[in-house]
Amino acid sequence: MADRYNKTNQVKKLQVDQVKESILDSKAERLPEITTSGNFEEASNLPIYNNGIFNSPIQHAIVHTRYKIGVDGYLNIYNGSKTNLKIAEQNVLKDLEIIRQQSTAADVRLLAAAYYLDLKKSYIFKSLVIKNIEDQEKQLAKIKVFLQQGAILKSDLLRAELKVSHQRVSLLQIENDILIGNQKLNILIGQPDNQVIIPVDDLQTGKFDLKSYDEYLALLTAHAYDARLASRETSLSEIRLKNIKSNVSLKVGLYSNFQYAYPENFLYPYYASIYSLGVAGVRVSFPISGFYLNTHKQKVAAIEVQKQQIIASDVQDKVRQRLNEAYLRFKESLTKVDVAKVNVAQATENYRIVRNTYFNQASLITDLLDADVQLLQTNFDLVGAEVAAQLQYYQLQNVLGNL
Repeated sequence: MADRYNKTNQVKKLQVDQVKESILDSKAERLPEITTSGNFEEASNLPIYNNGIFNSPIQHAIVHTRYKIGVDGYLNIYNGSKTNLKIAEQNVLKDLEIIRQQSTAADVRLLAAAYYLDLKKSYIFKSLVIKNIEDQEKQLAKIKVFLQQGAILKSDLLRAELKVSHQRVSLLQIENDILIGNQKLNILIGQPDNQVIIPVDDLQTGKFDLKSYDEYLALLTAHAYDARLASRETSLSEIRLKNIKSNVSLKVGLYSNFQYAYPENFLYPYYASIYSLGVAGVRVSFPISGFYLNTHKQKVAAIEVQKQQIIASDVQDKVRQRLNEAYLRFKESLTKVDVAKVNVAQATENYRIVRNTYFNQASLITDLLDADVQLLQTNFDLVGAEVAAQLQYYQLQNVLGNL
């Protein structure tokens, strides 16, 4: 849904369409240029000043009405491969826009995953807190019975009630987190703000396929968006250098002209009649001044190629660093999930023991409340670790260019 409805993606797709049209426009330059033109005019008599401009002239009668209509054509045969280079440049620009569009789409997908997983985490937190409140209320009922029997102090009841009150406030905060996350995700995927999204899938971090770092590194150059962009930017600078070099090259083209005109004053003697004339030929030119006018432009373009090559190498280094970081963080997140599962098991057993000892009057209410907090917190930590691991997996795929 993010791919289809996200406005940022839509803009990027339109930019790709623009470049595709630019390629077609560049190819159209191979077609002949055809121009039609015409003119109509009225001319005065032709005064001839035989005795100087300050004396009366002799009025020489001419044909006053004049008109002409014609067609001109030019077909480029060779211009230093400028047309081919322009098409190649537009193709590289198209590749750049496609890669940028793919990179933007991947970023949007990663953001959608982050919003979705955050919403999923809030729903799980909500269910954990609701269950905890239910358990605390049952436990509170037992504490009230113990108080009536005089087995405990009233402070135990107050502390237990305070604990339930805090949990209700936490539940309200989580419910607001759900509403906020729901709206953020709806906006991202182009849906109405109030549409309710309830994530139904489970967090299954055990299904992730973790390859070796070397395997990921082998995929990096071919798929990583930044590396591909840097490579195409280098190619673009090389094409532009060739284009500047072609400024000093032979240009060959065919031209033609056909026209109807009145009166005939092309050849003497002139005729007050309509005439037609067609010409065709080959035009060859060579810009001699290009040898000295093009020198510095060529050097600037050559420096640009060198700069892009260094930038591409720097991008490769940064992408490798990002891959290494994402890879290690992903492995770290999986370890945290395993540790969190062990902590949940230990906290569950600890809570069971403390709860039994408290109601057997062998431990304090503070021990019971601490054990309950630890159990709830370890469950939160487990959910947070699983969400972080799944999001880190998507982050790794984004660095690789596979998201």
